[in-house]
Amino acid sequence: MDVSARMWITPVPALDPEGEPAVLLGHDCASRDAGERAISRLLDRGHEGEEGVFYLLPFDLSARYERTGDRLAVVVTTSGQLLVKEPADLADLTDFAELPVDGADDDRVVLLRREIVTDFVPAEQDGEKQPVLLIDHDGSAASLAELFDRFEAGEAGIAVLNAE
Repeated sequence: MDVSARMWITPVPALDPEGEPAVLLGHDCASRDAGERAISRLLDRGHEGEEGVFYLLPFDLSARYERTGDRLAVVVTTSGQLLVKEPADLADLTDFAELPVDGADDDRVVLLRREIVTDFVPAEQDGEKQPVLLIDHDGSAASLAELFDRFEAGEAGIAVLNAE
């Protein structure tokens, strides 16, 4: 599980010309971390909307916001049943068996956790929390600007995760 600087509260120019802030998580598709490898496999199950933007079913991947004091955390989870049912899709199932069960829902498994210090409050519309954007890249990007450049060049994708 990763608590790192690979979380940003920022407008995503390619997706929102108005410049509204979004919660963006970096995902390294070349990582050897079991959670990030599972995310990479599950991203293949997404459905492309706009070019380079993928939408995922909440059963496959979803996010949950948590606030503790001045820290905002995002926890990305999947169904534990999915990891068991799809071993051909998810190589090295034994690594995935060690992923922690989500304390908020014992039918879910935690794949990734990131947090930052911020006073940002994710927006709600019609009772639904603002989605989390997951930028999928090869891990060698040095900055957020480089991630956006890679997205524009078609070298990175953005997945839209439903959030609780």
